[in-house]
Amino acid sequence: MQVRSTLVRGGIAAVAAAAAVMIGSPAALADDGAARGRVDAHGGTVGYRLNLGKGGDYIAELFDMKLSNGSTLKLYCVQITVGLRTDVDMVERPWNKYPAEGPFKANSAKINWVLHNGYPGTGLDALGKALKKQGVEVHDGVSEREAIAATQAAVWHFSDGVNLDATKPLAEENSADANADVAALYAYFTGDQNKGIGEQPKPTLNIAADKTEGTAGGKIGPYSVATSGDITSLTSQLPEGVKITDADGKELKGSDVKDGSKLYVDVPAGTKPGKGAFTLKASGELDTGRLFVAENYAKQPAQSLIVADSEKTEVTANAAASWTEAGAPTTAPSTPAGSNGGGGELANTGVDAAVPFTVGGLLLGGGALMLLVNRRRSRA
Repeated sequence: MQVRSTLVRGGIAAVAAAAAVMIGSPAALADDGAARGRVDAHGGTVGYRLNLGKGGDYIAELFDMKLSNGSTLKLYCVQITVGLRTDVDMVERPWNKYPAEGPFKANSAKINWVLHNGYPGTGLDALGKALKKQGVEVHDGVSEREAIAATQAAVWHFSDGVNLDATKPLAEENSADANADVAALYAYFTGDQNKGIGEQPKPTLNIAADKTEGTAGGKIGPYSVATSGDITSLTSQLPEGVKITDADGKELKGSDVKDGSKLYVDVPAGTKPGKGAFTLKASGELDTGRLFVAENYAKQPAQSLIVADSEKTEVTANAAASWTEAGAPTTAPSTPAGSNGGGGELANTGVDAAVPFTVGGLLLGGGALMLLVNRRRSRA
């Protein structure tokens, strides 16, 4: 009886495991490629405390965010009345996914202009020269604290509808020179010259295949590459002799691939039936103006942030191929191969979509076999 119970439980467990694999896998493959990270509680650079009139007074700070791939971004706040959190994941989102009411969506292009022309997107010397062109003399150059204060104040003006006190912009006792410099920069960032800069697309990389199956002695593909970045590498997991080539059979390296390239898996005659894959990587800018929102904002609201300077990031896409011996039947052309449109740690996980279903099928089959054995033993 103990054997019977074990077999029954084993069969049910196998079926349950198979169901978990098959149901859970699509979610694992459904990553939208968005960058994510957390605000560094010990990083950031503080500017000045700002006098925002009826809006109160708040400290301007240029925050550091550690992305999951290890790189660091610098960001400003775009949600002044919500507290900053360092214990939640912040996820890259398009501007239209800003999680609150207010003027952010209407003014997002103007905010982006501030970021591109403010600090640190524009250096301190360049900011001083920009003011001089406006007929404004800065006092001993623009300091980092002044630049951070004025840039954040201008961002808040457009994102939250608050206004910097032009007569006394700094809430604490500071020099008249610092007050004058911050006021001048703020006026420059929010003035008529701010025509706005539209949202920049994040780096993308996709591989779409006309055909992913074939026979030895021919080429499989083409695999069409679409990217907004620069291809940095091409690696393959293919048997000896099988190569990635162009339409003419020339073997390709990463430096040969660009947006619009068409790749083929060239399988020499006599190659044993098998399968393989290849991977492309591309680099691009996680650009100034990208918005980061708390991952579970509805349950854990956190201050939304916006990127103040561009950062190099990497995206990855994978594609697979399989082949039979010449003359053996093959299936109809498949749908597009594995692809991904994300950033940084934005890369495709490289999981073959067929693997979970194969594993699930094996587990289901094993469970059914164990149940059948159990029935036969019961009859015996």
